[in-house]
Amino acid sequence: MPAPATDAATDTAVSAPARVSPVSEASARRVPVVDYLVLEGEPHLVAQACTSCGALFFDRRNACARCGQRDFERKALATTGTLRSFTIVHRAAPNVPVPYMSSVIELDGGGVVKANIVEAGSDAEKLELGMALRLTTFPCGRDEEGTEAVAFGFTPA
Repeated sequence: MPAPATDAATDTAVSAPARVSPVSEASARRVPVVDYLVLEGEPHLVAQACTSCGALFFDRRNACARCGQRDFERKALATTGTLRSFTIVHRAAPNVPVPYMSSVIELDGGGVVKANIVEAGSDAEKLELGMALRLTTFPCGRDEEGTEAVAFGFTPA
């Protein structure tokens, strides 16, 4: 086990900063599987919006890929959208049930997200490009302490 870090000026032990969890006390038994899924209140997605050009990103950025600016603010995204593309996946990683529907959804009010369509089976006849979809969440795992991991997908509206 490595020795604890020390402050060179005072030769005293320095502890690591406390880890700050994005999960509130109310949802301590449920955690989102991605940082951009918010479970508190009505579940929704959040994006990093460039304050200069409005481009939206789900991951942390040092600079905007569209305009190069460096300032972002969190923006809540709509829970509804339109199906723009989909495919039926028949091969996946071990322990991932197939087939499933993977899609691209244009969110109402801006933003595009890739997500699975759930509760629709794998029958392409049940889907139509341009159809309305709604965000849904579902449990996708549980750890040994009982904390539930929560994922998101979309269902026909």
